[in-house]
Amino acid sequence: MLRGRGERGAVEQDEEEQLKKLWPKIKPYIPEKGQRAIDAHGVSEVDSDGDLVTTLVEGRKECAFTVFDEKGIALCGVEMAWKDGAIPFRKPISCHLYPIRVVKLKEHDGLNYHKWPICKPACTCGAKLDVPVYRFLKDALVRAYGQEWYDELEVIHTEWEKAPKRKK
Repeated sequence: MLRGRGERGAVEQDEEEQLKKLWPKIKPYIPEKGQRAIDAHGVSEVDSDGDLVTTLVEGRKECAFTVFDEKGIALCGVEMAWKDGAIPFRKPISCHLYPIRVVKLKEHDGLNYHKWPICKPACTCGAKLDVPVYRFLKDALVRAYGQEWYDELEVIHTEWEKAPKRKK
């Protein structure tokens, strides 16, 4: 379940309910093909792994909530509605965290960076500005894990930066 090209994201049960309830306010932000897909299939579907995920447009391409800007960059129509103040819900947390993917472990969540070529321009920009991925995703990480958790991450990163680097 990838994001960035507009591919589907995981949806929690409460997020599905929010999307259903807010659909009339989100709909004007969504291109016609996305509207058709959601009107036909709903805001979410169960994928082949049995996970609840956002609906895809016909041809099983991008997430039905995807809006492409004039440069061809995939944006989230749900988040656009939120930024405009039309709805109180930003977007599903899995989408907000991307390119971090959460893996449920026995006692913790594993946070994995999903590296793929489409993210290269963002990574180049982040490297130039010296902004690590976790700082770029601060709002999403605080939303998911809380401010205290994020503050601990900053401390850990500072200590890691001080540590001598091993040669590869």
